[in-house]
Amino acid sequence: MTDTAIASTSVLDNPAWHSLTGAHAHLAIGGDLVKRYPADVSPFLGVRSWEEPGVWDAIAELLGSGAELAISHADPEVPAGWAQTWRGEGVQLVQTPRLQTRPDDEVVELGADDADDMLALVERNQPGPFLPRTYAMGRYIGIRRDGKLVAMAGERLHPVGWTEISAVATDADYRRQGLASRLVLDVAFHIQERGDQALMHAAASNTGAIAAYEKLGFELRRATPFTGVRVP
Repeated sequence: MTDTAIASTSVLDNPAWHSLTGAHAHLAIGGDLVKRYPADVSPFLGVRSWEEPGVWDAIAELLGSGAELAISHADPEVPAGWAQTWRGEGVQLVQTPRLQTRPDDEVVELGADDADDMLALVERNQPGPFLPRTYAMGRYIGIRRDGKLVAMAGERLHPVGWTEISAVATDADYRRQGLASRLVLDVAFHIQERGDQALMHAAASNTGAIAAYEKLGFELRRATPFTGVRVP
């Protein structure tokens, strides 16, 4: 990667915040310390800094008692009375000059009219969080066979200068045909056409997907903890 690209990766240490205060500001709900997406768009929230006094009070005020939140890219100490509900380990990958993007003639763009099909595909394949209006976060594309949506991918977080490729899912009967790779390369092509660079996240245990993304031209940047927490 170029020196410019390396210098710009600082926003990737807090991508939700930089997305909610940047390209996704029109979706943001919250104040100066904490912002979140609408509940039907994404479970992630952005925090300016976990070192800010009052940040946990701001989260409680924003979400309300009993609400659950997903903390990503940070591992703050949870205050007394707050319950950790789950924990996962992930990885963050970023594009390298080896990534050879290209548009794909077979893909179709997906939106509100396709939401039910997208949710059904995600339910069958479990690529990660996807809600009824997650498609509002960016450009989503898919491949249909005999009218059925069998593969999809799209854009999620948009920290300045970067766009995350997410929701990469392919039905079992259509795997090992290169559909996921084609979708990722098409999404990345349009990301680069806008002047952004592509990044991805994956569960650390999903070694097959990580290897596939590295083969396409991504490289590991950092490990990323993910934690679910319930507001008291």
